[in-house]
Amino acid sequence: MSNKYLKDFYWRDYVNIVFGLLLYAVGLVAFIKPVGIVTGGLAGVGLLVEYATNGWIPLQITYFVVNCLLLLFSVKILGVKFLLKTIFSVIILTLLISLCQSFFKEPIIKNEPMMSGVIGAMLCGAGIGFVFNANGSTGGTDIVVAVLNKFKNMAFGRGMLLCDFIIICSSYIVFHDYVKIIYGLVVMGVMTYVIDMVINGFRQSVQFLIFSSKYELIADVINKELKRGCTVLDGTGWYSKEPKKVIVLRTAKATPMDAIRRETWERSESARKTQKYISSEMAAVAVIAASTAATIEPPSTSWEAMVV
Repeated sequence: MSNKYLKDFYWRDYVNIVFGLLLYAVGLVAFIKPVGIVTGGLAGVGLLVEYATNGWIPLQITYFVVNCLLLLFSVKILGVKFLLKTIFSVIILTLLISLCQSFFKEPIIKNEPMMSGVIGAMLCGAGIGFVFNANGSTGGTDIVVAVLNKFKNMAFGRGMLLCDFIIICSSYIVFHDYVKIIYGLVVMGVMTYVIDMVINGFRQSVQFLIFSSKYELIADVINKELKRGCTVLDGTGWYSKEPKKVIVLRTAKATPMDAIRRETWERSESARKTQKYISSEMAAVAVIAASTAATIEPPSTSWEAMVV
């Protein structure tokens, strides 16, 4: 039974990857490419090469060749198992881009580069979100940042942002027009936002781990004031060899971050007036831990620095 479930799970992963790559290819070829906007990632490099050579070197050729070189370089560092879905995505996306270019030979939205770029960014962002939800990758700068992360303490998101920014700004070399850079940065911002929305939209729950010596007070606040359940586990600080209590809190509904901040501030003010909590920081921990923050990326987060 378990083997059948795993096969179904992997099968669905690859279906989601293909669907996401199709959205990405349509957004890139039908909306972004016709208006001369450069995106981030290796697709952006491919667009730069195609623009610079007046179409003599197509986007998909650059994308496929450079990805093959990166995969060969990184296979010993990252391993074949890690790169398996990336290899699949690179092959499928190359084919889909070629297929879309045969269908979309003229701009769908004419004389509106910003509108076309935003729609393309929404499609590309949704596509990448589907790929990431299936633990896949589109290759390119993802591989570069993953390799650098093996040797340098670099945050993955920060490395991706830096690579995309450099690629987009490089469009000035081809177009000599700073407006193209602005369009590219807007497209990158929309893509990032949509990726975040798609990934968080599929998230069923978020788990928080709260470490504190005042675990009883925090747990009581979560139960009585915020009307949520929690579990207290026994733990041991391996450095200090001292026993610790860990509050595990799992929430299902997403709450807007501004609402969390507002509620945190209100309860912090109440804490100062009534001294119901020991400190405003603890009130903030209790409120934030009991509300699902969709902007928090890790599935579990420690708030030890916020607890007194």
